[in-house]
Amino acid sequence: MNAAEYERMFAAEERQWWYVGMRAISDALLNSVPGSARGRLLDAGCGTGNNLLHFGGRWRSVGVDLSEEALRFCRERGVSVAGASLLRLPFRDAAFDRVTSFDVLYHRWITDDGVAVAELARVLRPGGLLLVRVPALKLLWGAHDEAVHSRHRYTRGEVERLLRTAGLQVVRSSYANFFLFPLLAARRTIDRFTGRQGSDVQFLPPALEWAFGGLLRLEAGLVPYVSLPVGASVFALARKP
Repeated sequence: MNAAEYERMFAAEERQWWYVGMRAISDALLNSVPGSARGRLLDAGCGTGNNLLHFGGRWRSVGVDLSEEALRFCRERGVSVAGASLLRLPFRDAAFDRVTSFDVLYHRWITDDGVAVAELARVLRPGGLLLVRVPALKLLWGAHDEAVHSRHRYTRGEVERLLRTAGLQVVRSSYANFFLFPLLAARRTIDRFTGRQGSDVQFLPPALEWAFGGLLRLEAGLVPYVSLPVGASVFALARKP
């Protein structure tokens, strides 16, 4: 991504409805599996580092990212990071109790998502959990995908196959942003007709921030028990045998 996109992320991650709601869904999935909420966590493709702050109270967290711009923002946040690609992680086998990777596998830098998932599985200890999130469904491709250098938007089945091919057991998978899906699909259709360019990362009027965030928090209460049938993102939680 370009420097301006990282600046938008850094400004939005703590408070903007989408980021807050996605963290709620991540927490709900990670907390849905009984076991210790302690140990080492890797955020692979950590961006500007806010997820490391979020998880830092529960796990000893470290992040990796390939972008020097992202690493600069992480250091400004004071989190532990290293420069590395998901295709070749600089850690020993079975080094982490939890591994997360949010909106990274879809990126043009990831030339082989199967290799990337195999690396995430390699550094996960037996019995550990991997949580991934990727953009969903080709029909939602739009200006934001171009702005953030997307390579692919996934189906839930594609994500599950990637995880199983890497030797992982899928615990739960679901689409997310289900309730807003009709609005998002309409927005993408309008964008294609108007030729709009640029990122979707921006703050909305306060009433919409509250309402949209509330819908994602509602989904956070559902996804540990129900796989939502459609949405703008795919979440998948997997365990290493």
